[in-house]
Amino acid sequence: MDRRVAVVGAGYAGMAAAVTLAGRGAQVTVFESGPVPGGRARRVTTQGHTLDNGQHILAGAYATLFSLMRTVGVPSDAVLRIPLELRYADGFSFRALYFPAPFGLLAGLLLARGLPWSERVGAVRFMLALRRQGFRLAEDCSVSALLERHAQNGRIGHYLWKPLCVSALNTLPESASANVFLAVLRDTLGSDAEASDLILPRVDLSRLFPEPATQWLRAKGAEVRCGTTVRDLDALRSEHQAVILAVGPHQLKTLLPDFAEEFEYQPITTCYLQYEPRTRLPVPMLGLADGLVQWVFDRGALTGEKGLFAAVISAQGDHQQMTQEELAATCHREIAAAIPGLPAPQWSSVIAEKRATIAVTTSLKRPGIEAGRPGVYLAGDYTDPEYPPTLEAAVRSGVRAAERALTNQEESDHDHPK
Repeated sequence: MDRRVAVVGAGYAGMAAAVTLAGRGAQVTVFESGPVPGGRARRVTTQGHTLDNGQHILAGAYATLFSLMRTVGVPSDAVLRIPLELRYADGFSFRALYFPAPFGLLAGLLLARGLPWSERVGAVRFMLALRRQGFRLAEDCSVSALLERHAQNGRIGHYLWKPLCVSALNTLPESASANVFLAVLRDTLGSDAEASDLILPRVDLSRLFPEPATQWLRAKGAEVRCGTTVRDLDALRSEHQAVILAVGPHQLKTLLPDFAEEFEYQPITTCYLQYEPRTRLPVPMLGLADGLVQWVFDRGALTGEKGLFAAVISAQGDHQQMTQEELAATCHREIAAAIPGLPAPQWSSVIAEKRATIAVTTSLKRPGIEAGRPGVYLAGDYTDPEYPPTLEAAVRSGVRAAERALTNQEESDHDHPK
């Protein structure tokens, strides 16, 4: 089949598009400016250490991503799958039980530790109310306004709803879209028990999908060209029946000067702290509720990097005014307050993705797949019509763009037979 398609960007969206295209018989070439595939979820080398450029949490509801991972041969032990359990250093814990929906979630809320009984019952009523209205508001509002409306601003908001909002939307509750947050709750806590499972990567983010996808594509005869920057969209389009632009929205102006969308961005900061190899967290993922750090991950328990902790700070905040040394010292101090006797770290490294995601606010307007030029399509987490900018949103967008490109080409071939 003479269907030559170029994919610009080898992040999760671009590789999802490329795998979908190649699986349907198209001739695919992927162009990636960086040295390794992965985009904003990739392996990096800094200060002599090989690290992820951020710590990602996946959910059991990420059906498209897991399907693509199976397609390209990612082994099942590349991730650690555990029932949803949120544990904080100060004693709060919540775990959804494996009962048919919605009883597993409701039982988990009633059994949550660190909450007064009235707040547990209130949380159950909140979820039942959301379910009755289909996890959708007729008029969007902020997550903070939603929680206040349902009396969820107490300890339950502090430990559960607000951290889930920041983790999933990478936007502070004061400005985050309630409807996008509700879409997350619908497909995780509001769905079957396994949909809310926590899926923690046990390999680096490039190995989790983009690199196996690269090997799979090359075995199919596709090309993946890392270290190759595309600067002339017209020249690329003249050589291909379609082009999928799977780059960050802030990079589109170079290739699409007429692209009109302007976005506000939010950062994700990850501070890596290397302790003595025997140092461990009590659980692979531990919450900290009252400082800068939101979650700490034990990389030793996940990837075998013994003694290495990853402290994650999502969204904007005071930490953006700190030097890397100040931030690392603050992260260590907050973790040490939760783990008595924690020794000083042997080294630290701070990785800040300043444009990690778009801000998912109530005023956000997202572009569609069409780029405004014939045969040119957009892919990226920012294009998903209802999901926050997650890896699942990225791969869903790649699949959609690929299917649209193929469908339009087939219709064109039918209208203009050779």
